[in-house]
Amino acid sequence: MSTTGGLMNESSGLSRPAGPWMRHALELAHRAAAEGEVPVGAVVVKDGEVVGEGWNRVIGLNDPSAHAEILALRSAGERLGNYRLPGCSLYVTLEPCMMCAGAMIHARLDRVVYGADDPKTGAAGGKFDLLDNPAHNHAPAVEGGCLASECSVLLKDFFRQRR
Repeated sequence: MSTTGGLMNESSGLSRPAGPWMRHALELAHRAAAEGEVPVGAVVVKDGEVVGEGWNRVIGLNDPSAHAEILALRSAGERLGNYRLPGCSLYVTLEPCMMCAGAMIHARLDRVVYGADDPKTGAAGGKFDLLDNPAHNHAPAVEGGCLASECSVLLKDFFRQRR
C-alpha cells in the first residue's frame, strides 16, 4: 500500500485515493491557523462520506484535549450515534500524539492516515508506536506520509511566522 495517497481498502468503505480526504483535512488545518491555533486538521470518513471533522481548537476552547483528531472523533461519534467507529478511517495532517492515538484505539478505527511525521511526540511510530502495540486489543492500519510535504510546509510556515 502506498503511503502517498494509494487506494484505501474496501473494509474502510473507501474506493478513492487518500489524497482528497487529506486535502479536506488540510483545509481544516488552514482554518486552525487562521484562528491562531497550531494548523492541524482531521477528517473521519465512513463509506466514502465525511462523518466527522475537526481542527485544533485548544486555545479557543481553553481545552487541552481539543486536538483536531479528538474533535473529529467526537463529531463522528455524535453523527453515527456510537463512540465506537468501526469501518471508519481518520485522515490527519500531523502524526497523532499519545492522547489522540489512545482515543483512536478506543474508537476502533479501521485506519489512520497522517501527513507530516512528528519525530518529537508522534505516537504512530515517530517517537512512540502506540497504534501498533500488541498490548492493545485493537490496532488500526496506519499509513504515514500522505501529502506529507504540504502538511509539513503548513506547520513550518505557521511556526516561522510565530517566532
